[in-house]
Amino acid sequence: MTKHNREIRLLPGEYWWGGRAADGKSMPYGLSPFGADLAASNENNQACPLLLSSKGRYVWCEEPFSFRFEDGVLTVSGEGGDLVFGEGHGTLREAFRYVSRTFFPPVPILPEELLFSAPQYNLWIELLYEPTQEKVLAYAKRVLAHGMPPGVIMIDDNWHEPYGNWRFHSGRFPDPKRMVEELHAMGFQVMLWVCPFISPDSMAFRKLEPEGLLLQDREGKTAIRKWWNGHSAVLDCTNPKAVEWIHGQLDALQAEYGIDGFKLDAGDLEFYEPDDRSHAPATRNGHCEAWAKVGLKYRLNEYRACWKLAGQPLVQRLKDKRHEWQGNGLDSVIPDGLAQGLLGYAYTCPDMIGGGEYSSFATGRLDAELFVRYAQCSALFPMMQFSAAPWRVLNEEHLRYCVEAARLHARIGSEIVELARQATVSGEPILRHMAYEFPEEGLETVQDQFMLGGSLLVAPVVEKGARARKVAFPAGTWEGDDGSVVAGPAIREIDVPLGRLPYYRKLPI
Repeated sequence: MTKHNREIRLLPGEYWWGGRAADGKSMPYGLSPFGADLAASNENNQACPLLLSSKGRYVWCEEPFSFRFEDGVLTVSGEGGDLVFGEGHGTLREAFRYVSRTFFPPVPILPEELLFSAPQYNLWIELLYEPTQEKVLAYAKRVLAHGMPPGVIMIDDNWHEPYGNWRFHSGRFPDPKRMVEELHAMGFQVMLWVCPFISPDSMAFRKLEPEGLLLQDREGKTAIRKWWNGHSAVLDCTNPKAVEWIHGQLDALQAEYGIDGFKLDAGDLEFYEPDDRSHAPATRNGHCEAWAKVGLKYRLNEYRACWKLAGQPLVQRLKDKRHEWQGNGLDSVIPDGLAQGLLGYAYTCPDMIGGGEYSSFATGRLDAELFVRYAQCSALFPMMQFSAAPWRVLNEEHLRYCVEAARLHARIGSEIVELARQATVSGEPILRHMAYEFPEEGLETVQDQFMLGGSLLVAPVVEKGARARKVAFPAGTWEGDDGSVVAGPAIREIDVPLGRLPYYRKLPI
């Protein structure tokens, strides 16, 4: 296997991005020591063997590598694949456009438009492991009763029989076809949660194991892996027959009940071992990629863990965030979202509003201001996703602000869909770093504002108690949501009462 090791001296004023989406807060690289090993962990989110520079340079490899920034030097090392270093592309944007068309050209297929044009509703926080037909319909009706637009509704874990037995649990869902018909009549599309795990004591396991469709450990025995719901076997998605089997399960749900799509969870590197035996030899990253390819058949899809596959029509959600201001909380949403885009993932979704890490809600200490700012921060992402029901956890004032955020997303929805259509051709991010759009204005370290496409500057509030914030305006004339007009380049302090999400549209010259 080819080994590679390269040292690249950083240029004056050079900044870098890439590797793992979950490291967004550490980007841009080059300011302080930082390193990561893409073969060791994807940090439960998307990862891509790509590094990009503000000076138009890049590093790419088809296989995972480790990298470190320290003392003005980028060191890249790994095994397998050809390490490609390129330069001469001038800016971050031009470097991205080159690697996109060269290494992961966009596929001209758009994921389901409703994912972009309306809020999404994931039932995880509200229902946890106890979803029922009655509860699902009740949630959907309350969405409409509170004036929120219908969108995609996701029925999360435990709607089914044992893992891998992808049939509705007859006790919790006595008439799923009628339920789906009711949801469709209300304007929703319906997604179901699935994963690559197979419960050992189940009919699916007894069918799949003798057919050789399950992952094996280094001794050739069926691998049983610990994950967040216990211990299970793992579908070997390097085997075309295993992929055919799960496609058959999902297709049957669509044909019999009218299900529209699927949330394909797990696939994280930690559930595989380097010496696992599979139908086709694969690294841990390769198994993650094989699971992600399963979803390519369905326009309505969502992933959280993914290796490579930039440019593909897969929806990529940020990893579970906590209900907190700092740490893996609201302050990480924009940096991680920007990192997703620079890794080549255009069709991105922040985590569930308020945070999707359910233990954060178990304490009963909900921060209503934080919940509102989460909703506002998400409103002008390519997608936004509710889970904890705002009408249950908030008072009338805070609920109103969340409804306003949802309606704003729906109003801008057609514009977002058009940006997504453009991404199917250009491969460019929908959610863009300020330095991506404005490379000569010293905006590389800005982490708390972003561009939606090329003309809408969004500056959410991500600090507790803030009622004013500074916004960096690039050159041009900018018209705000409040009717104000700002001539850039400039840094202005603006008022941000709790009910305001500041955004500015660049006016044509």
